[in-house]
Amino acid sequence: MVKRKRKRSRQNTDVITGEMEYIAKIEDLSPELVRSEVARGRMIIPANVMHETLEPMAIGIAAKCKINANIGSSAIAADIEDEVEKMKVSQKYKADTAMDLSTGGDLDEIRKAVIGASKIPIGTVPIYQILHDVGNKIEDLTIEVMLDVLERQAKQGVSYFTIHAGFLLETMPNIAKRKMGIVSRGGSLMAAWMMHYHRENPFYTAFDDILDICAKYDVSLSLGDSLRPGCLADASDAAQLGELKVLGDLTLRAWERDVQVMVEGPGHVPINQIERNMKIQRELCHEAPFYILGPLVTDIAAGYDHISSAIGAAVGGWHGAAMLCYVTPKEHLGLPNADDVREGIIAYKIAAHAADIARGRKGARDVDDAMSDARYTFDWEKQFELSLDGDRAREYHDETLPQDVFKEAEFCSMCGPKFCSYKITQEIMDNPEGIQKIIDENKAKEAEKEAAAALA
Repeated sequence: MVKRKRKRSRQNTDVITGEMEYIAKIEDLSPELVRSEVARGRMIIPANVMHETLEPMAIGIAAKCKINANIGSSAIAADIEDEVEKMKVSQKYKADTAMDLSTGGDLDEIRKAVIGASKIPIGTVPIYQILHDVGNKIEDLTIEVMLDVLERQAKQGVSYFTIHAGFLLETMPNIAKRKMGIVSRGGSLMAAWMMHYHRENPFYTAFDDILDICAKYDVSLSLGDSLRPGCLADASDAAQLGELKVLGDLTLRAWERDVQVMVEGPGHVPINQIERNMKIQRELCHEAPFYILGPLVTDIAAGYDHISSAIGAAVGGWHGAAMLCYVTPKEHLGLPNADDVREGIIAYKIAAHAADIARGRKGARDVDDAMSDARYTFDWEKQFELSLDGDRAREYHDETLPQDVFKEAEFCSMCGPKFCSYKITQEIMDNPEGIQKIIDENKAKEAEKEAAAALA
Protein backbone atom coordinates (compact mmCIF):
# COMPACT_ATOMS: atom_id res chain seq x y z
CA MET A 1 0.00 0.00 0.00
CA VAL A 2 1.26 3.47 -0.91
CA LYS A 3 1.52 5.79 2.07
CA ARG A 4 -0.56 8.87 1.33
CA LYS A 5 -0.94 12.29 2.85
CA ARG A 6 -2.99 15.36 2.14
CA LYS A 7 -2.33 17.29 -1.04
CA ARG A 8 -0.38 14.40 -2.48
CA SER A 9 -1.32 14.79 -6.14
CA ARG A 10 -1.82 18.48 -6.66
CA GLN A 11 -1.26 19.90 -10.10
CA ASN A 12 1.10 22.79 -9.48
CA THR A 13 3.96 20.78 -8.10
CA ASP A 14 7.52 19.96 -9.04
CA VAL A 15 7.56 17.02 -6.63
CA ILE A 16 7.25 13.40 -7.72
CA THR A 17 4.99 11.92 -5.04
CA GLY A 18 4.72 8.34 -3.85
CA GLU A 19 1.47 7.99 -5.77
CA MET A 20 3.19 9.15 -8.94
CA GLU A 21 6.00 6.63 -8.43
CA TYR A 22 3.45 3.85 -7.93
CA ILE A 23 1.45 4.85 -11.00
CA ALA A 24 4.60 5.12 -13.11
CA LYS A 25 5.43 1.52 -12.21
CA ILE A 26 2.01 0.01 -12.96
CA GLU A 27 1.57 2.08 -16.15
CA ASP A 28 5.14 1.47 -17.37
CA LEU A 29 5.78 5.21 -17.61
CA SER A 30 8.55 7.40 -16.23
CA PRO A 31 7.78 9.14 -12.92
CA GLU A 32 8.68 12.46 -14.51
CA LEU A 33 6.13 11.93 -17.29
CA VAL A 34 3.43 11.18 -14.72
CA ARG A 35 4.36 14.31 -12.75
CA SER A 36 4.37 16.52 -15.83
CA GLU A 37 1.04 15.15 -17.11
CA VAL A 38 -0.61 15.78 -13.73
CA ALA A 39 0.93 19.26 -13.58
CA ARG A 40 -0.44 20.25 -16.99
CA GLY A 41 -3.89 18.79 -16.22
CA ARG A 42 -3.86 15.99 -18.80
CA MET A 43 -3.79 13.33 -16.08
CA ILE A 44 -5.57 13.08 -12.75
CA ILE A 45 -5.02 10.88 -9.70
CA PRO A 46 -8.44 10.64 -8.01
CA ALA A 47 -7.55 9.71 -4.44
CA ASN A 48 -9.43 11.25 -1.54
CA VAL A 49 -7.17 11.22 1.51
CA MET A 50 -10.06 9.85 3.59
CA HIS A 51 -10.26 6.63 1.50
CA GLU A 52 -7.62 4.72 3.43
CA THR A 53 -7.76 1.44 1.47
CA LEU A 54 -7.49 3.09 -1.94
CA GLU A 55 -4.77 2.04 -4.38
CA PRO A 56 -3.63 4.96 -6.57
CA MET A 57 -4.53 4.96 -10.27
CA ALA A 58 -4.37 7.54 -13.04
CA ILE A 59 -6.78 8.77 -15.69
CA GLY A 60 -5.24 10.52 -18.68
CA ILE A 61 -4.22 10.16 -22.30
CA ALA A 62 -0.70 9.03 -21.38
CA ALA A 63 -2.04 6.18 -19.23
CA LYS A 64 -3.95 3.08 -20.23
CA CYS A 65 -7.57 3.65 -21.14
CA LYS A 66 -9.66 3.17 -17.99
CA ILE A 67 -13.24 2.04 -17.38
CA ASN A 68 -15.79 3.00 -14.75
CA ALA A 69 -18.59 0.82 -13.39
CA ASN A 70 -21.80 2.47 -12.20
CA ILE A 71 -23.54 0.86 -9.24
CA GLY A 72 -26.17 2.13 -6.84
CA SER A 73 -29.60 1.64 -5.35
CA SER A 74 -32.95 3.07 -6.40
CA ALA A 75 -36.18 3.90 -4.64
CA ILE A 76 -37.46 0.53 -5.89
CA ALA A 77 -34.43 -1.57 -4.89
CA ALA A 78 -32.23 -0.38 -2.04
CA ASP A 79 -30.17 -3.04 -0.28
CA ILE A 80 -26.70 -2.35 1.11
CA GLU A 81 -25.51 -5.92 0.60
CA ASP A 82 -26.57 -5.83 -3.05
CA GLU A 83 -24.42 -2.74 -3.62
CA VAL A 84 -21.45 -4.25 -1.79
CA GLU A 85 -21.79 -7.33 -3.99
CA LYS A 86 -21.79 -5.13 -7.10
CA MET A 87 -18.66 -3.45 -5.74
CA LYS A 88 -16.95 -6.82 -5.30
CA VAL A 89 -17.93 -7.86 -8.84
CA SER A 90 -16.61 -4.54 -10.16
CA GLN A 91 -13.21 -5.19 -8.61
CA LYS A 92 -13.11 -8.87 -9.55
CA TYR A 93 -13.51 -7.99 -13.21
CA LYS A 94 -11.10 -5.06 -12.88
CA ALA A 95 -13.12 -1.89 -13.19
CA ASP A 96 -10.72 1.00 -12.60
CA THR A 97 -13.20 3.18 -10.72
CA ALA A 98 -16.81 2.88 -9.62
CA MET A 99 -19.57 5.42 -9.14
CA ASP A 100 -22.18 5.01 -6.41
CA LEU A 101 -25.31 6.46 -8.02
CA SER A 102 -27.67 5.45 -5.21
CA THR A 103 -30.98 7.29 -5.02
CA GLY A 104 -32.89 5.11 -2.55
CA GLY A 105 -32.39 3.79 0.97
CA ASP A 106 -29.87 5.12 3.52
CA LEU A 107 -27.50 6.80 1.08
CA ASP A 108 -24.78 7.59 3.63
CA GLU A 109 -24.67 4.01 4.90
CA ILE A 110 -24.68 2.56 1.37
CA ARG A 111 -21.80 4.82 0.40
CA LYS A 112 -19.88 4.00 3.59
CA ALA A 113 -20.21 0.29 2.87
CA VAL A 114 -19.22 0.67 -0.78
CA ILE A 115 -16.12 2.73 0.03
CA GLY A 116 -15.17 0.33 2.80
CA ALA A 117 -15.31 -2.57 0.34
CA SER A 118 -13.32 -0.78 -2.34
CA LYS A 119 -9.66 -0.39 -3.27
CA ILE A 120 -10.55 1.64 -6.35
CA PRO A 121 -11.66 5.29 -6.40
CA ILE A 122 -15.36 5.91 -5.80
CA GLY A 123 -17.21 8.74 -7.51
CA THR A 124 -20.69 10.12 -6.88
CA VAL A 125 -23.28 12.45 -8.39
CA PRO A 126 -24.04 14.58 -5.30
CA ILE A 127 -27.27 16.05 -6.68
CA TYR A 128 -28.91 12.65 -6.08
CA GLN A 129 -28.33 12.87 -2.33
CA ILE A 130 -29.08 16.59 -2.29
CA LEU A 131 -32.52 15.87 -3.74
CA HIS A 132 -32.96 12.94 -1.32
CA ASP A 133 -32.10 15.16 1.65
CA VAL A 134 -34.65 17.83 0.70
CA GLY A 135 -37.44 15.28 0.50
CA ASN A 136 -37.33 15.04 -3.30
CA LYS A 137 -38.50 18.64 -3.60
CA ILE A 138 -36.02 20.24 -5.96
CA GLU A 139 -37.37 23.71 -5.16
CA ASP A 140 -36.09 23.26 -1.58
CA LEU A 141 -32.50 22.92 -2.77
CA THR A 142 -30.26 25.62 -1.34
CA ILE A 143 -26.58 26.25 -1.75
CA GLU A 144 -26.12 25.54 1.96
CA VAL A 145 -27.69 22.09 1.65
CA MET A 146 -25.68 21.43 -1.49
CA LEU A 147 -22.35 22.26 0.13
CA ASP A 148 -23.21 20.27 3.25
CA VAL A 149 -23.81 17.14 1.17
CA LEU A 150 -20.58 17.64 -0.78
CA GLU A 151 -18.51 17.95 2.39
CA ARG A 152 -20.25 14.97 3.98
CA GLN A 153 -19.44 12.81 0.97
CA ALA A 154 -15.88 14.10 0.85
CA LYS A 155 -15.38 13.18 4.51
CA GLN A 156 -16.54 9.65 3.71
CA GLY A 157 -13.81 9.23 1.10
CA VAL A 158 -15.44 9.98 -2.26
CA SER A 159 -12.62 10.58 -4.74
CA TYR A 160 -14.49 12.41 -7.49
CA PHE A 161 -17.73 14.35 -7.82
CA THR A 162 -19.82 14.67 -10.95
CA ILE A 163 -20.95 18.28 -10.76
CA HIS A 164 -23.55 19.62 -13.22
CA ALA A 165 -22.19 23.16 -13.28
CA GLY A 166 -21.92 23.78 -17.03
CA PHE A 167 -25.65 23.91 -17.82
CA LEU A 168 -26.59 27.59 -17.68
CA LEU A 169 -29.98 29.26 -17.70
CA GLU A 170 -29.23 30.90 -21.07
CA THR A 171 -28.97 27.42 -22.65
CA MET A 172 -32.62 26.57 -21.99
CA PRO A 173 -33.93 27.67 -25.44
CA ASN A 174 -31.62 25.14 -27.13
CA ILE A 175 -33.29 22.32 -25.19
CA ALA A 176 -36.62 23.02 -26.85
CA LYS A 177 -35.11 22.23 -30.25
CA ARG A 178 -34.21 18.69 -29.28
CA LYS A 179 -35.97 15.42 -29.98
CA MET A 180 -35.36 14.11 -26.44
CA GLY A 181 -34.62 17.19 -24.36
CA ILE A 182 -32.49 16.43 -21.28
CA VAL A 183 -31.65 12.78 -20.51
CA SER A 184 -29.18 13.42 -17.69
CA ARG A 185 -30.90 13.00 -14.31
CA GLY A 186 -28.70 15.70 -12.80
CA GLY A 187 -29.24 17.96 -15.77
CA SER A 188 -33.03 17.61 -15.64
CA LEU A 189 -33.02 18.43 -11.92
CA MET A 190 -30.95 21.55 -12.50
CA ALA A 191 -33.33 22.58 -15.28
CA ALA A 192 -36.30 22.15 -12.94
CA TRP A 193 -34.62 24.28 -10.24
CA MET A 194 -33.61 27.03 -12.69
CA MET A 195 -37.06 27.17 -14.26
CA HIS A 196 -38.72 27.31 -10.83
CA TYR A 197 -36.61 30.24 -9.61
CA HIS A 198 -35.50 31.75 -12.93
CA ARG A 199 -32.02 31.91 -11.42
CA GLU A 200 -28.64 30.61 -12.51
CA ASN A 201 -27.52 27.03 -11.88
CA PRO A 202 -26.54 26.86 -8.17
CA PHE A 203 -23.58 24.57 -8.93
CA TYR A 204 -22.24 27.29 -11.22
CA THR A 205 -22.99 30.06 -8.72
CA ALA A 206 -21.26 28.21 -5.86
CA PHE A 207 -18.42 26.76 -7.95
CA ASP A 208 -15.69 28.46 -5.91
CA ASP A 209 -17.12 27.02 -2.68
CA ILE A 210 -17.19 23.59 -4.29
CA LEU A 211 -13.53 23.99 -5.23
CA ASP A 212 -12.70 24.77 -1.59
CA ILE A 213 -14.16 21.42 -0.50
CA CYS A 214 -12.40 19.54 -3.30
CA ALA A 215 -9.05 21.10 -2.44
CA LYS A 216 -9.50 20.30 1.25
CA TYR A 217 -10.01 16.56 0.71
CA ASP A 218 -8.20 16.07 -2.62
CA VAL A 219 -11.48 15.31 -4.39
CA SER A 220 -11.27 15.49 -8.19
CA LEU A 221 -14.03 17.05 -10.25
CA SER A 222 -15.78 15.20 -13.04
CA LEU A 223 -17.54 18.05 -14.84
CA GLY A 224 -20.88 16.55 -15.81
CA ASP A 225 -22.46 16.75 -19.24
CA SER A 226 -26.01 17.69 -18.26
CA LEU A 227 -26.88 18.16 -21.93
CA ARG A 228 -25.36 15.03 -23.38
CA PRO A 229 -27.38 13.75 -26.35
CA GLY A 230 -29.82 10.97 -25.46
CA CYS A 231 -30.43 9.99 -29.06
CA LEU A 232 -28.58 10.15 -32.37
CA ALA A 233 -30.80 12.98 -33.57
CA ASP A 234 -29.50 15.30 -30.82
CA ALA A 235 -25.80 14.45 -31.17
CA SER A 236 -23.28 17.29 -31.53
CA ASP A 237 -25.97 19.97 -31.29
CA ALA A 238 -25.74 23.53 -29.96
CA ALA A 239 -26.87 22.52 -26.46
CA GLN A 240 -24.19 19.84 -26.08
CA LEU A 241 -21.33 21.88 -27.50
CA GLY A 242 -22.37 25.08 -25.73
CA GLU A 243 -22.20 23.31 -22.38
CA LEU A 244 -18.83 21.83 -23.32
CA LYS A 245 -17.42 25.33 -23.80
CA VAL A 246 -18.60 26.31 -20.31
CA LEU A 247 -16.98 23.14 -18.92
CA GLY A 248 -13.73 24.28 -20.51
CA ASP A 249 -13.97 27.59 -18.68
CA LEU A 250 -14.72 25.80 -15.41
CA THR A 251 -11.70 23.57 -15.98
CA LEU A 252 -9.44 26.61 -15.98
CA ARG A 253 -11.06 27.92 -12.80
CA ALA A 254 -10.51 24.58 -11.07
CA TRP A 255 -6.88 24.45 -12.16
CA GLU A 256 -6.34 27.93 -10.74
CA ARG A 257 -7.47 26.54 -7.38
CA ASP A 258 -5.29 23.43 -7.72
CA VAL A 259 -8.21 21.02 -8.17
CA GLN A 260 -7.91 18.12 -10.60
CA VAL A 261 -10.49 17.87 -13.37
CA MET A 262 -11.85 15.46 -15.94
CA VAL A 263 -14.70 16.28 -18.30
CA GLU A 264 -17.66 14.04 -19.08
CA GLY A 265 -18.78 13.39 -22.62
CA PRO A 266 -21.65 12.38 -24.84
CA GLY A 267 -24.08 9.50 -24.60
CA HIS A 268 -25.56 8.79 -28.08
CA VAL A 269 -23.39 9.72 -31.10
CA PRO A 270 -23.27 8.30 -34.64
CA ILE A 271 -20.00 6.48 -35.15
CA ASN A 272 -18.85 8.93 -37.83
CA GLN A 273 -19.12 11.86 -35.37
CA ILE A 274 -17.13 10.35 -32.50
CA GLU A 275 -13.66 11.41 -33.65
CA ARG A 276 -14.87 15.00 -34.11
CA ASN A 277 -16.39 15.00 -30.63
CA MET A 278 -13.08 13.89 -29.10
CA LYS A 279 -11.21 16.64 -30.98
CA ILE A 280 -13.68 19.37 -29.96
CA GLN A 281 -13.41 18.36 -26.30
CA ARG A 282 -9.62 18.58 -26.37
CA GLU A 283 -9.80 22.04 -27.90
CA LEU A 284 -12.54 23.48 -25.68
CA CYS A 285 -11.43 21.82 -22.42
CA HIS A 286 -7.67 22.34 -22.73
CA GLU A 287 -6.83 18.62 -22.97
CA ALA A 288 -8.34 17.74 -19.60
CA PRO A 289 -9.03 13.98 -19.52
CA PHE A 290 -12.25 13.06 -21.35
CA TYR A 291 -14.56 10.61 -19.54
CA ILE A 292 -17.23 9.35 -21.92
CA LEU A 293 -20.47 7.42 -21.48
CA GLY A 294 -20.42 5.04 -24.43
CA PRO A 295 -21.25 6.68 -26.72
CA LEU A 296 -24.04 4.47 -28.01
CA VAL A 297 -23.85 4.30 -31.79
CA THR A 298 -27.48 3.28 -32.35
CA ASP A 299 -30.73 3.83 -30.49
CA ILE A 300 -32.35 0.44 -31.19
CA ALA A 301 -30.20 -1.97 -29.14
CA ALA A 302 -32.37 -2.19 -26.00
CA GLY A 303 -31.15 -5.17 -23.99
CA TYR A 304 -27.82 -5.00 -25.83
CA ASP A 305 -26.82 -1.40 -25.23
CA HIS A 306 -23.61 -2.61 -23.59
CA ILE A 307 -22.58 -3.81 -27.06
CA SER A 308 -23.80 -0.74 -28.95
CA SER A 309 -22.02 1.56 -26.51
CA ALA A 310 -18.82 -0.50 -26.34
CA ILE A 311 -18.44 -0.01 -30.09
CA GLY A 312 -18.59 3.75 -29.60
CA ALA A 313 -16.37 3.57 -26.53
CA ALA A 314 -13.63 1.74 -28.45
CA VAL A 315 -13.68 4.43 -31.14
CA GLY A 316 -13.70 7.17 -28.51
CA GLY A 317 -10.80 5.60 -26.65
CA TRP A 318 -8.87 5.25 -29.88
CA HIS A 319 -9.32 8.96 -30.56
CA GLY A 320 -8.31 10.13 -27.11
CA ALA A 321 -10.90 9.45 -24.39
CA ALA A 322 -9.11 8.68 -21.13
CA MET A 323 -11.89 6.78 -19.33
CA LEU A 324 -14.99 4.94 -20.52
CA CYS A 325 -18.14 4.79 -18.40
CA TYR A 326 -19.66 1.39 -18.88
CA VAL A 327 -23.21 0.64 -19.96
CA THR A 328 -24.96 -2.57 -18.93
CA PRO A 329 -27.58 -4.65 -20.76
CA LYS A 330 -30.18 -2.97 -18.50
CA GLU A 331 -29.51 0.52 -19.88
CA HIS A 332 -32.83 2.30 -20.54
CA LEU A 333 -34.67 -0.72 -19.07
CA GLY A 334 -33.99 -1.15 -15.35
CA LEU A 335 -31.59 -1.22 -12.39
CA PRO A 336 -28.53 -3.41 -13.08
CA ASN A 337 -27.84 -6.40 -10.84
CA ALA A 338 -24.44 -7.98 -10.19
CA ASP A 339 -24.62 -10.11 -13.36
CA ASP A 340 -25.36 -7.01 -15.44
CA VAL A 341 -22.39 -5.26 -13.84
CA ARG A 342 -20.17 -8.14 -14.94
CA GLU A 343 -21.48 -7.97 -18.53
CA GLY A 344 -20.96 -4.22 -18.70
CA ILE A 345 -17.45 -4.34 -17.30
CA ILE A 346 -16.26 -7.02 -19.69
CA ALA A 347 -17.74 -5.22 -22.70
CA TYR A 348 -15.88 -2.08 -21.67
CA LYS A 349 -12.63 -3.84 -20.80
CA ILE A 350 -12.71 -5.09 -24.39
CA ALA A 351 -13.31 -1.54 -25.65
CA ALA A 352 -10.54 -0.02 -23.52
CA HIS A 353 -8.06 -2.71 -24.48
CA ALA A 354 -8.90 -2.30 -28.18
CA ALA A 355 -8.32 1.44 -27.78
CA ASP A 356 -4.93 0.88 -26.15
CA ILE A 357 -3.88 -1.38 -29.02
CA ALA A 358 -5.12 1.12 -31.61
CA ARG A 359 -3.19 3.94 -29.92
CA GLY A 360 -0.02 1.84 -29.92
CA ARG A 361 0.45 1.91 -26.16
CA LYS A 362 3.56 0.11 -25.04
CA GLY A 363 2.93 -3.57 -24.29
CA ALA A 364 -0.79 -3.35 -24.98
CA ARG A 365 -0.76 -6.27 -27.43
CA ASP A 366 1.49 -8.54 -25.38
CA VAL A 367 -1.41 -10.40 -23.78
CA ASP A 368 -3.05 -10.88 -27.20
CA ASP A 369 0.14 -12.43 -28.54
CA ALA A 370 0.33 -14.70 -25.50
CA MET A 371 -3.29 -15.75 -26.08
CA SER A 372 -2.50 -16.55 -29.71
CA ASP A 373 0.35 -18.79 -28.60
CA ALA A 374 -1.91 -20.53 -26.06
CA ARG A 375 -4.63 -21.11 -28.65
CA TYR A 376 -2.25 -22.44 -31.26
CA THR A 377 -0.71 -24.87 -28.78
CA PHE A 378 -4.07 -25.91 -27.26
CA ASP A 379 -3.07 -24.68 -23.80
CA TRP A 380 -6.60 -24.39 -22.46
CA GLU A 381 -5.71 -23.42 -18.91
CA LYS A 382 -3.51 -20.60 -20.19
CA GLN A 383 -6.34 -19.39 -22.41
CA PHE A 384 -8.69 -19.23 -19.40
CA GLU A 385 -6.02 -17.39 -17.41
CA LEU A 386 -5.44 -14.77 -20.10
CA SER A 387 -9.11 -14.11 -20.89
CA LEU A 388 -10.78 -10.95 -19.61
CA ASP A 389 -13.43 -13.24 -18.13
CA GLY A 390 -11.71 -16.56 -17.58
CA ASP A 391 -14.69 -17.96 -15.67
CA ARG A 392 -16.96 -17.43 -18.68
CA ALA A 393 -14.38 -18.87 -21.09
CA ARG A 394 -14.05 -22.02 -18.95
CA GLU A 395 -17.84 -22.27 -18.61
CA TYR A 396 -18.38 -22.20 -22.37
CA HIS A 397 -15.59 -24.69 -23.05
CA ASP A 398 -16.90 -27.09 -20.43
CA GLU A 399 -20.51 -27.03 -21.61
CA THR A 400 -19.68 -29.77 -24.12
CA LEU A 401 -16.28 -31.04 -22.99
CA PRO A 402 -16.33 -30.89 -19.16
CA GLN A 403 -13.96 -33.77 -18.39
CA ASP A 404 -10.42 -32.89 -17.32
CA VAL A 405 -8.94 -34.96 -20.14
CA PHE A 406 -10.29 -32.40 -22.63
CA LYS A 407 -8.19 -29.66 -21.02
CA GLU A 408 -5.29 -31.30 -22.85
CA ALA A 409 -7.18 -32.10 -26.05
CA GLU A 410 -5.96 -30.63 -29.33
CA PHE A 411 -9.45 -29.62 -30.42
CA CYS A 412 -12.65 -28.04 -29.11
CA SER A 413 -16.28 -29.03 -29.65
CA MET A 414 -16.67 -26.62 -32.57
CA CYS A 415 -14.39 -28.48 -34.99
CA GLY A 416 -13.64 -31.76 -33.26
CA PRO A 417 -10.42 -33.70 -33.82
CA LYS A 418 -10.66 -33.90 -37.63
CA PHE A 419 -11.56 -30.33 -38.66
CA CYS A 420 -9.33 -28.20 -36.44
CA SER A 421 -7.47 -25.70 -38.61
CA TYR A 422 -4.71 -25.26 -36.01
CA LYS A 423 -4.02 -29.00 -35.93
CA ILE A 424 -4.11 -29.34 -39.71
CA THR A 425 -1.73 -26.38 -40.08
CA GLN A 426 0.63 -27.79 -37.47
CA GLU A 427 0.79 -31.11 -39.32
CA ILE A 428 1.65 -29.25 -42.52
CA MET A 429 4.32 -27.21 -40.74
CA ASP A 430 5.77 -30.44 -39.31
CA ASN A 431 6.86 -31.36 -42.85
CA PRO A 432 9.77 -28.94 -43.45
CA GLU A 433 10.96 -30.94 -46.47
CA GLY A 434 7.61 -30.45 -48.19
CA ILE A 435 7.64 -26.71 -47.42
CA GLN A 436 11.20 -26.40 -48.76
CA LYS A 437 10.19 -28.23 -51.93
CA ILE A 438 7.43 -25.66 -52.56
CA ILE A 439 9.90 -22.82 -51.95
CA ASP A 440 12.38 -24.36 -54.42
CA GLU A 441 9.67 -24.89 -57.02
CA ASN A 442 8.53 -21.26 -56.69
CA LYS A 443 12.08 -20.03 -57.10
CA ALA A 444 12.51 -22.14 -60.21
CA LYS A 445 9.30 -20.76 -61.71
CA GLU A 446 10.40 -17.18 -61.00
CA ALA A 447 13.76 -17.87 -62.60
CA GLU A 448 12.05 -19.24 -65.70
CA LYS A 449 9.85 -16.13 -65.93
CA GLU A 450 12.86 -13.83 -65.60
CA ALA A 451 14.76 -15.75 -68.28
CA ALA A 452 11.78 -15.63 -70.66
CA ALA A 453 11.37 -11.89 -70.05
CA ALA A 454 15.08 -11.31 -70.83
CA LEU A 455 14.73 -13.07 -74.20
CA ALA A 456 11.54 -11.24 -75.20
